[in-house]
Amino acid sequence: MVDVETRTLNAPGPWTKPDGPITSRVAFAAAHVIPLVGADNTPGSPAAVDWDATLAYRHRIWEHDLGVADAMDTAQRGMGLDWEATQELVRRSAAEAASVGARVACGAGTDQLDPGTVESGQAGLSTVVEAYREQVRVVQESGAQVIVMASRALAKVARSAEDYARVYDAVLAEADRPVILHWLGTMFDPALAGYWGSEDVETATRTFLDLIRAHQGRVDGVKVSLLDAQHEIGLRRALAALDGSPVRLYTGDDFNYPELITGDDQGHSDALLGIFSAIYPAASTALQAFDAAAAGDDDGAARGHAILASTEPLGRHIFAAPTYFYKTGVAFLSWLNGLQPGFQLVGGLHAGRSLPHLVELVRLADDCGMLLEPETAATRLEAFLTTSGVTANGVAA
Repeated sequence: MVDVETRTLNAPGPWTKPDGPITSRVAFAAAHVIPLVGADNTPGSPAAVDWDATLAYRHRIWEHDLGVADAMDTAQRGMGLDWEATQELVRRSAAEAASVGARVACGAGTDQLDPGTVESGQAGLSTVVEAYREQVRVVQESGAQVIVMASRALAKVARSAEDYARVYDAVLAEADRPVILHWLGTMFDPALAGYWGSEDVETATRTFLDLIRAHQGRVDGVKVSLLDAQHEIGLRRALAALDGSPVRLYTGDDFNYPELITGDDQGHSDALLGIFSAIYPAASTALQAFDAAAAGDDDGAARGHAILASTEPLGRHIFAAPTYFYKTGVAFLSWLNGLQPGFQLVGGLHAGRSLPHLVELVRLADDCGMLLEPETAATRLEAFLTTSGVTANGVAA
């Protein structure tokens, strides 16, 4: 027996599309990929992507004047999306962005390598550099901005901060325009422990800043996904104090994004967030309020913060530990909103969350107005509960 709640779903929030470009913040939504229904998207199988649905999702994000961060961990890089499918995603997404004058940045990593087979020492570091170069070329040739992703292979073979510097020196030398550097924490990928050469975050941060200083003209910004707001604020201030060309801090903190994007009297974070792909209408509406504040609206910043804060419980739930499975919640909400034909992820990752977790996700999405088609959501949720063994009286049929 399970407890059953009867609920009338709310209407969507008062979300608006902008009349012109959003200018007070630079924001990317890291988007997921939608599998082809009926394909063998089981663990270890080549990813079979529904390209029409996947690209249509990106157009919805662009319509709200957010950029798309593609081929990243939200798209299951190294977690079901293989390198062959990734290359096609990069090319297709970049071409679609160009067709509407939208912004897209794509991840370049080393996931075509099996970290377990990479040699140790200088030979292994050279292998990592060449893998990075291959992926950077694919992204640059597509016309997308490069996001240099953290590398599992590098984390395995590097023995010091100097090894990281050597690899990133070589990779950044390939950049034809400023890139975004990505620091992904172990809550998202345990294989990245000790990144930048140290388990100590402050020591790693010093190495990270040294790298940025050495290549400042080639770095547009950094995406930091450590889920530590105070660390991010400190890093943001350190970046602002650098001489030379500015370096943005793109928050990757899917827990604390309202306060970080709102900022303080010393600045704010821009955004590159997986949660934005789930709440893009609300995120865009909030950013429009921040634009109004920059134009002199005394209440704009408070409105923007309030909108983002209203979605924070949903974000914290979707990204709850084990955070690795947050893509499951993104896909479930996408399915409820009628944006993909089935509740699936490549690599079978949709099985990563429990029934109670997903039901709570529905409650939280409804509370903040993120069920965009309530009737569709109700119909699909009822079907999902029935196939999961839950009926109106709380017992299996």
